[in-house]
Amino acid sequence: MAKKFKAFINGKWVATGSEGKTTNVNPANTDDVVGTFPACGVKEVKAAVRAAREAQKKWALVPAPKRGEIIKRAGDLMVKKKNEIAKLMTREMGKILIETQGDVQEGIDTAYYMAGEGRRLFGDTVPCELPNKFGMSARCPLGVCGMITPWNFPMAIPTWKIFPALMCGNGIVFKPATDTPATAVKYVEILLEAGIPPKLINLVTGSGRIVGNAMLEHPDIDAISFTGSTEVGRRIAARCGETLKRCSLEMGGKNAQIVMDDADLDLALEGALWGAFGTTGQRCTATSRLIVHKKIVKKFTARLVEAASKIRIGDGLVKTTQMGPLINKSQQDVVAEYVRIGIEEDKATPALGGRALKKGKFKKGFFFEPTIFTNVKRNMRIAREEIFGPVVAIIAVKDLDEAIDVLNDTEYGLSSSIYTRNVNMAFRAIRDIDAGITYINGPTIGAEIQLPFGGVKNTGNGHRESSHTVLDFFSEWKAVYVDYSGRLQRAQIDTD
Repeated sequence: MAKKFKAFINGKWVATGSEGKTTNVNPANTDDVVGTFPACGVKEVKAAVRAAREAQKKWALVPAPKRGEIIKRAGDLMVKKKNEIAKLMTREMGKILIETQGDVQEGIDTAYYMAGEGRRLFGDTVPCELPNKFGMSARCPLGVCGMITPWNFPMAIPTWKIFPALMCGNGIVFKPATDTPATAVKYVEILLEAGIPPKLINLVTGSGRIVGNAMLEHPDIDAISFTGSTEVGRRIAARCGETLKRCSLEMGGKNAQIVMDDADLDLALEGALWGAFGTTGQRCTATSRLIVHKKIVKKFTARLVEAASKIRIGDGLVKTTQMGPLINKSQQDVVAEYVRIGIEEDKATPALGGRALKKGKFKKGFFFEPTIFTNVKRNMRIAREEIFGPVVAIIAVKDLDEAIDVLNDTEYGLSSSIYTRNVNMAFRAIRDIDAGITYINGPTIGAEIQLPFGGVKNTGNGHRESSHTVLDFFSEWKAVYVDYSGRLQRAQIDTD
């Protein structure tokens, strides 16, 4: 009997949804049903927004240091439940246990970082141009924030959004991905146990088409924070523009790792393997292009193929597994189609892999071989379009200028990497690469929460997550002037 999970709306756990129910299965073994979930609709979204709006007015009056104490307790609870959450997450979305443990740790780190902001939330005090006048700025809550989160980081990314929004005094309506609602339920349970007011946090499970659209249309949601595909992000941005909702978008990537001829090849190889095949390539920061100096491209490719061929694929709960399944059948089909495009349309050479794994121990899951393409040109589709799977394209270049030019030649600009021992090359890369994140002698994945996360071009719309910079999205600035002169003073006019 599959476990029956509930949504959380208006301070209560709700067993049924107006749109029926959804079923969540383990992508490594579809016989393993994680549970069933309410498929919510417009009715539930309206109730969630109403509750969040009511609770937010009181939450905004709670001193920020007290909000921080509650968020700190949530982090403490996540520490205690780390392994439990990680195992649930691996069952739910497939990535190996050490990665889901890292996902939870990122949530813990975010909790403690944002708890500290409770005693900061800095504004500015500035000198005024007139005598006996004081000027300062302060952060104020937005109101109710709608969170639409993806399946590949089902704990980390919701914490990136929800903890800072709570710290700034906002109410929350949270729609997790339909592939990973169980982790979202666990997160909300932790928030409630930590002391977040019940009506302040609302979990609305269901499809993006119904629940997500209802959130976009609701006039009492003041902001939408979305992580997902560029195609969906464009539609969200358009609707938010019409209704003047604040909107933060973190979308696709076609990230590249440059390997120069002076690089430490052992280090660059480890980075390429982790960047391309970690999380089965299902990260917005995954390394999907390797831009390699022509002097070393054959040697590097041979070593990469040999190492990738030894990756152990299987159930992420098995300790020896190094790469788990794709999230679902649809994504398995997408990756297979891109392999076909690479071979038939792009005329690239598959040096390794290229097949969905459907027999033996793989027959009940959505597995795919690590896949490496060589003889790739920058204009090929597999070099330009996001695949979101364990597929990497190798592009040979003659020098650093061409490497950076190829790296930048994409509609995306999230993460980037260069391996070189030359400090001058490293700093030129930092300056000239068009991306929100650049690693020197590190892979394209592995962002830390104390630095801004986000990209340029079609990767995002200018906002950032993580770091203190995320607070700018979840708060409004108010300028305050205190005139204690006892008379009318006119700025820019009474200057003598």
